[in-house]
Amino acid sequence: MQNAKEPSFRESVDIMFNRAVDKIDLPLGMKEKIRVCNATYTVRFGVRLRGEVKTFVGYRSVHSEHMEPVKGGIRYADTVNQDEVEALAALMTYKCALVDTPFGGSKGGLCIDPRQYDEHELEQITRRFAYELIKRDLIHPSQNVPAPDMGTGEREMAWMADQYARMNTTDINARACVTGKPLNAGGIAGRVEATGRGVQYALREFFRSPDDLKKAGLSGSLDGKRVIIQGLGNVGYHAAKFLAEEDGCKIISIIERDGGIHSADGLNPDDVLAHIREHGGVKGFAGATYTEDGVALLEEDCDILVPAALEGVIHIDNAARIKAPLIIEAANGPVTSNADAILREKGCVIIPDMYANAGGVTVSYFEWVKNLSHIRFGRMQRREQEARNMLIVNELERLSEAMGDTWSLTENFKAKYMQGAGELELVRSGLDDTMRGALQSMRTLWHEREDVTDLRMAAYLVSIEKVAASYRAKGL
Repeated sequence: MQNAKEPSFRESVDIMFNRAVDKIDLPLGMKEKIRVCNATYTVRFGVRLRGEVKTFVGYRSVHSEHMEPVKGGIRYADTVNQDEVEALAALMTYKCALVDTPFGGSKGGLCIDPRQYDEHELEQITRRFAYELIKRDLIHPSQNVPAPDMGTGEREMAWMADQYARMNTTDINARACVTGKPLNAGGIAGRVEATGRGVQYALREFFRSPDDLKKAGLSGSLDGKRVIIQGLGNVGYHAAKFLAEEDGCKIISIIERDGGIHSADGLNPDDVLAHIREHGGVKGFAGATYTEDGVALLEEDCDILVPAALEGVIHIDNAARIKAPLIIEAANGPVTSNADAILREKGCVIIPDMYANAGGVTVSYFEWVKNLSHIRFGRMQRREQEARNMLIVNELERLSEAMGDTWSLTENFKAKYMQGAGELELVRSGLDDTMRGALQSMRTLWHEREDVTDLRMAAYLVSIEKVAASYRAKGL
């Protein structure tokens, strides 16, 4: 139960917004226009299931249309409510502005526990929900483009895209109505892993800056850093996997619904995920210490804490006991505004959610562009790039032979150098560039302005300025 002293998720977002916007010289009316949610549509629809009609409640909120289409995921959870959806829509506005994706902010949710229904029932529910949104242009390639969120994935997006195509048979851009689709339904390589990959790229960019590390009291590289992951869903799993396998991090704790596990020697995310799928939780995982009170592991000593599940897991009651010098918010709103103030006072550095988990919307943008252009990234230039690189390699080897030198390029180097970039490589390159650029824009304010005390404030400042500039260009 939420502490009575804690603001709601929506109120936390507004508190953090107000804290930053006070640093910007904007008319009061413009500040309020950016803060408020433009519209929220509530739908109640019935589906005949198991011999009776069951009524479901869903939401689609549009926070800001300073750019269109608006963008934001649709989540399935039995805790979904209007306040949560509106708070998430606001975060999407700021997130898209921060990472320069040309979208406004939106969000959707269906109050349902998807684990209670089989695949056929979920398809019926999803198609009916999509129908209610589509006929009001709340799913549309040029107006409102959903994506997966908690409780949804490629499967649900494919159903929604197909429902849109059935209702708009002459729309040549129908596939662009949602993102996060399977590859064979107009998706893009690298989308499933995108948010977790973005978390990895964000940490890499943070660790490139000695000044950033100094603020967090850290040093060196990611190699060997002790990491705690809260939530081994899509985002948490991919972040843990990439950090462990590619950057040498040690995943010492993983927290899930049924508790948490800890191992000072490190946990293999693939093995833990396989155990969860087989047994429904982390309890009983071999080679680790299990604790039923998994949330308590948030307070364990580590270098990096990655909350990657629900909002509000770090709050007024446990913030003072958090030992991690660096928190990266892979989930939306995992730190309440009260906890944020406590952690800042302690000197903890927080890489905020609107930046840290922006990998999903960034790659969704690439998918949307792919759908509108009707061509796979890399298809036109990949082989031409290979041919040019081969010319260089061949010429270098000819010159070496002509000069009587004994050196030669290794076969491994030649294979990697001559390989042209395909869709996955281009997506990862674009995501890496986006995450670097966004943190650099935040970092400039963080280090150069005395009144900008943390990265969250810097992120809001960058975002609000961009949204305000868009509204001014519209004549507001």
